[in-house]
Amino acid sequence: MTRQFWSFFKIFVGIAIGLSLSFGIAHLTHAQSIRPEYVANIVYQRLPDIPKENQYIRNSTKEVDPDNTLISRLIRYNQDIQKRPVLYRFDWKLTLADYLGANEPVKEELYPGRNTLTVNPYKKDVEAIRSLNRRQRNDLVNVLASVYNPQQNLPNTPQPSPQSSPQPSPVTTPQKPNFSQPGDSQLLKP
Repeated sequence: MTRQFWSFFKIFVGIAIGLSLSFGIAHLTHAQSIRPEYVANIVYQRLPDIPKENQYIRNSTKEVDPDNTLISRLIRYNQDIQKRPVLYRFDWKLTLADYLGANEPVKEELYPGRNTLTVNPYKKDVEAIRSLNRRQRNDLVNVLASVYNPQQNLPNTPQPSPQSSPQPSPVTTPQKPNFSQPGDSQLLKP
């Protein structure tokens, strides 16, 4: 009886692990299959102050490709070039760190759009990301993560607003720590 129980238990655990892994992979596969242009449109709806950088001419049509935007290329760089997951804020922060020159260098010869557009948008895209302030970058990370992973609770995910205008981030001055005073150790007693 115990041998049958353990055999059944092992099979049950194996099935449970297999199902949970397949659901996780299915969720990741679904997230990776969302078209970058679709996600970029959502980002621009929620964050209208992010530059579009969509003035580039497509090689095949010799016309401006309005759907080939800074954000769609950023997404392609994240998932296709760097092979990073799209579900997590951390991976999006790594990608922004690449653009800011604080992580891996962004390689011009591998950059999305280099083959499909008449001009490689690499330099202008890096400039555009570097021009964003910290609040804008955090908002961008939050929106991208919330689109790909809506179950994740994200702080202050911006929603579309009819009259959104960029406002400067408040500047805070760090306060100096207070040094301990005689008798402060008495505060630790119950």
